[in-house]
Parts: sequence; structure tokens; C-alpha cells
Amino acid sequence: MFVFTKTADLQTFLNDNFSKKNIGFVPTMGALHTGHLSLVQQSITENEATVISIFVNPTQFNNPDDLKKYPRTLEKDIEKLQTITNNLVVFAPSVDEMYAKNVVSTAFDYDGLEHQMEGKHRPGHFDGVGTIVKKLFEIVQPTKAYFGEKDYQQLQIVKKMVEKHQLPVRVVECPIYREKNGLAMSSRNERLSPEAREKASIIYKTLQNIKENFHQKSIQKQHTFVVETFKKHADFTLEYFEIADEKTLKPAKYKRKNKKFRAFIAVWIEGVRLIDTLGLTYL
Repeated sequence: MFVFTKTADLQTFLNDNFSKKNIGFVPTMGALHTGHLSLVQQSITENEATVISIFVNPTQFNNPDDLKKYPRTLEKDIEKLQTITNNLVVFAPSVDEMYAKNVVSTAFDYDGLEHQMEGKHRPGHFDGVGTIVKKLFEIVQPTKAYFGEKDYQQLQIVKKMVEKHQLPVRVVECPIYREKNGLAMSSRNERLSPEAREKASIIYKTLQNIKENFHQKSIQKQHTFVVETFKKHADFTLEYFEIADEKTLKPAKYKRKNKKFRAFIAVWIEGVRLIDTLGLTYL
């Protein structure tokens, strides 16, 4: 395992060992789980070298308390990576290393993708995402970068940034990994009590119901179903539910045949914010 905290040291190592090889990159904020490890596994399969970044990026948190509580488990993360292979490169920089004492984000234009869902509820979030991902891409210079489908809006945002800035990296979309009860794997799950973690299975069950009834029920009725469902579960606060065009992410009012839609949801339980998504097709 090769662990670096300084940009210059990482780049020297990569240039000396992998300058003409395919490099896979998995950007993370740590607190690694099976979902993260699946991204690493896929990168190992498809590339000659794999780099994993572990960095809790302050500029993508609009809630200071959320940033403070975000789990930081670098030693455990490295141990988990070692269960896969010791031939990995880990980049775990400090905030000063990434921002040079100027912890601000750059403003990005994502052609409107940033104004939907997460963008509405987390002002500045996607500027922070774009800022750090662009910095990391420029440092690592990967051939492919791997992102999970759970953060689908983020995935589309990163693809748009790569396109608009003409960055020489292919963004690879990877499936959601779920716990046995269906809850989408997330580093935030670690902050839940065992009881809340089990109750949170209702999120995926609700999305499954939406998918199963997508042909029969109107979008308006499905919105009502989700709102009523979470009213019956007092432990939860529904922040938003949206059925959106999969490409533009704009809210859909009507279904159209052979068009891809996607259900998005964000809920709170025990002060922890959980998101999930599921693809929908109207044939």
C-alpha cells in the first residue's frame, strides 16, 4: 500500500511508475464501505494502476454541523483496502494541501443540472463537488474515474464538468450497493443506531413501490403516496421526493413512452440525511 499526503509526492510516484499506463481513480470522503470497495475492485480489473483519494471536502458541506460529524476513519479505511490488495495508491491530503489556506469553491455552470433536487436543498454543494473533483483529476490525471449511482445527480454533474472543461478522463457509472434490508450503503449509515438503520429500509421499499406502479399511477399520485408513507413513520422527515427526467434531472409532470425517468428521495432520521434513487422506464 502506497499512502501519500502531499500532491508533489503522489505525482512523482505516479510519473515514475505509471506515466504511460492506464490509471483508475476512485475519489472518496473515506469511511469506506462495501460499495466503495466495489468501485476499487472494478478499477483494479480495468486499469494497470488504481488511486483512491480519501478527503472530506469542506466546500461541499452547506451545513457546518454535518461537516463536523462526518466520520473520519483513515486507518480503518486503509485496513479495508488492504483486504483487496496491497498494490494500491492512497491519496489522503489535508485541507491545507488541497486549498492552500483558501477554503472556497469555484463557481461552475452545469447547464442547469445543479439547480435541481440536491442543488435546491444544499446551496453551493455542487460548486464544492466540482472544485475538488477537478483538482483531484488534475493531480491524479486518471484514465477512468469511478462514481456510484447512489449520488446520481453528482454523477451527472461530474460528467458535465468533464465535458465542459474537456478533461481527458472517462467517468464510469457503477451500481448502488445495498445492505441486506435494501438501505443504500453510505458512510452516513455509520451514524445511525441499529434500530434506525433497520427502519431505514422503508426508503428502498418506497422506491420499489414507485417502480412497480410506475405504469399504473400518475406522477402526482406517486408523489402523494410517498408523502403519506413518511407521514406514517414519525421517525422520518421527508426532505424531498422527485420523479425527474434521467438526463436533464428536471421534475417530470407526465410520463412519456420509451423515456427514462428516475425517482430521487432524501429523508432525515436521527439527524442523519439519507438519499437514494431508482431508475424508471415507461414503455
